Amino acid sequence: MVMHVRRILQLAVAVTMALPMADVCLGQTAATQDSERQMAIAGEQQGNYVEAETAWRAFLEAHPASAEPYAHLGFLEARQERYKLAVPLYRKAFALDPTMPGLRLNLGLSLFKSGAMKDAIQTLIPLLKESPTSSSEAQRLNVLIGMSHYGLGEYAAAIPYLKKATTHDTQSLWLRLALAQSCLALKQFPCVLDVDREILALNAESAEADMLAGEALDEMRDHAGAIREFQAAAKADPKMPNVHFVLGYVLWTQNQIEDAAKEFSAELANTPDHPQALIYLADVDIKLSDIAGALPLLEKAIRIDPKIALGHLDLGIVYASLGRRTEALREMKIAEEQSPNDQNIHYRLARLYKSIGRNDEAKAEFDKTRSVQRAADESVFSKLQHGQANGKLSGSTSNIPDH
Repeated sequence: MVMHVRRILQLAVAVTMALPMADVCLGQTAATQDSERQMAIAGEQQGNYVEAETAWRAFLEAHPASAEPYAHLGFLEARQERYKLAVPLYRKAFALDPTMPGLRLNLGLSLFKSGAMKDAIQTLIPLLKESPTSSSEAQRLNVLIGMSHYGLGEYAAAIPYLKKATTHDTQSLWLRLALAQSCLALKQFPCVLDVDREILALNAESAEADMLAGEALDEMRDHAGAIREFQAAAKADPKMPNVHFVLGYVLWTQNQIEDAAKEFSAELANTPDHPQALIYLADVDIKLSDIAGALPLLEKAIRIDPKIALGHLDLGIVYASLGRRTEALREMKIAEEQSPNDQNIHYRLARLYKSIGRNDEAKAEFDKTRSVQRAADESVFSKLQHGQANGKLSGSTSNIPDH
């Protein structure tokens, strides 16, 4: 179970977006007295962007081989947060004069802020190699390169830069959240917990940190610890997307179904169209024999997201309980198509076939159930043989009743 990371990414990128552009080098040219240039500089300094742009374009017509007007025009676009328009202007300036101070950094910033992360990385790495390790410029570049890799989902590449950035900036929560998320994505759970402690030292009520710690503990099969962390997250920010769902899910896996139902309901109070919360709340209703309560939840969930196999399976179970066998068969077959290796789906389908007298098809599904069971057992044995389980395997595969 992986936490939805959009909130962390939005927070990190939002703060990174505040990084200022580098000062544009005003350089000396042979035309330092050109009236267009003087008007352009004055307009730029006074924040009169329309006037400055008009003047720089006039200057450009007179000096088409000069990098300066392109650099300033790019700077004006970036100042107005039109980063995609700034990029080609900066590129043109760079092609004419790659040594202009601040130009490569501004190009890299605009690439980053326009979402062109790969190009940003390629642009900024040469600058980092030239910057003193402890300089503020190196810190800014570590942040930008690390966050670019993070935005691309290249977590292994992001971690070294983010670690350098957090070492330099001892107060940054969002950098640590990005680092913890990167470690979580790579299943480096001790790293997640170490960074989590740093975050909580800065903000004892960080819901994001609690969520990340909860995920790490859940992956480590410390379900009690995961529940504790998710409960802390829900207390710190009860409106945080998915916070109640993930807590409910872990409670559901531990068969604490009544407590799970409360959390799924809380998630739906925040997000009424949350398909997973609808399905798992319905699953609790089925376990409690409340078929009437489960039916509308499942039908709504399937309308919202028809690609969740558990929703079709549970809807099939509900229809079968109501005697609507044709509809039950349809839903279970959809579930089977979406999740062909789920032994529970094959078992339920086999029982349904048997109940309607289609014994050959029932036998085929029971055989599939046992085949999937054997494959699961072999997979576990293979992992143990190759030393890949790492203590993460718990319990045993479920026994399938005879037919």
